Amino acid sequence: MAESENIVAETAEKIFADLADAQTINHDKQGAWKAPLWQALTEAGLPLSWVPDDLGGSGASLAEGFSVLNVAGRHAIAVPLAETMLAGWLLTQARIASPEGEMTVLPASPKDRVTLNADGSLSGRARGVPFAKDAKHFAVLADGNGGVSIALVDAAKCRIESGIGLGGDHNDTVTLDKVQPVTTRPAPKGFDQTTLMLMGGVVRSLQIAGALEAMLDISVRYSNERVAFEKKISKFQAVQHNLARLAGENAAALAAATSAADTIVNAKSLDTDAVFLEAAAAKVRCSEAAEKGSGIAHQVHGAIGFTIEHILHRYSLRALAWRDDFGSESYWAVELGKLVANRGADELWPLVASR
Repeated sequence: MAESENIVAETAEKIFADLADAQTINHDKQGAWKAPLWQALTEAGLPLSWVPDDLGGSGASLAEGFSVLNVAGRHAIAVPLAETMLAGWLLTQARIASPEGEMTVLPASPKDRVTLNADGSLSGRARGVPFAKDAKHFAVLADGNGGVSIALVDAAKCRIESGIGLGGDHNDTVTLDKVQPVTTRPAPKGFDQTTLMLMGGVVRSLQIAGALEAMLDISVRYSNERVAFEKKISKFQAVQHNLARLAGENAAALAAATSAADTIVNAKSLDTDAVFLEAAAAKVRCSEAAEKGSGIAHQVHGAIGFTIEHILHRYSLRALAWRDDFGSESYWAVELGKLVANRGADELWPLVASR
């Protein structure tokens, strides 16, 4: 990690530690913690990390933003930080200035589409949009008029059907019925919905890796405190084996996610097989790790880990929920298979070995 990345990550870590303590949030049923946390994040310039200064952001690098997302995952942050960062990044691709306040992106699934009509309005339906109900604006990727466009849309002009995801956060359906955007501009050459889904997949992969790290820390700490049959459960071989498996899933997820992030940081274009391979593989592996790791963590805790009063569910349920955002594990596995099949058997090893 470069020094600048370290400074940005430390800033995020301090804010989360001060204002997003998991136990405090768990006891706050009214959500009073959200406004002070968002205010502190905004003052630090983190929500618009990937937006240049001249477009209203803080001008952080991709690498610095990725480091923030990993930290956010470790704290299972239930505010639209990742979504606002991703929306700002999308708007920046078309040189559209980012407004203040919470944002999210449309669509959030590779199967949904938004259309740019001839009169410049937008129509379409996007399901499973994270934090749509909390957002003031949407960054929208739309097809039409002979190409792909990026638009900034006032959320108040859209119809939003509330939904709650597995992690307890808003996961809504947004309908645009000839909505006139605030601004619309053509997307860069080669930029399409797959590019957005891949970037979103890496964002979620980093968050999952962070959540798994937190689950490992919580599980190790609990195993050293819990006493059964007159000794700490960390002394039992079965528990040690489970913790080792959890550590392995955490390490695999972190390696896959950071490798994909590093590939994007160093890529001249996101429209390459290397970026596709790394990003899709990261989403598949991190999603698999989320399922296995969450199960292990809860098994170590026993019944207490399933209670709403315990903090473990904040991490496990969000890690599981993040698997479906921007393309599920099965979707990207199929897409990876198509890539390999299209290139031919002889090209598989060179493609993998080049990474």
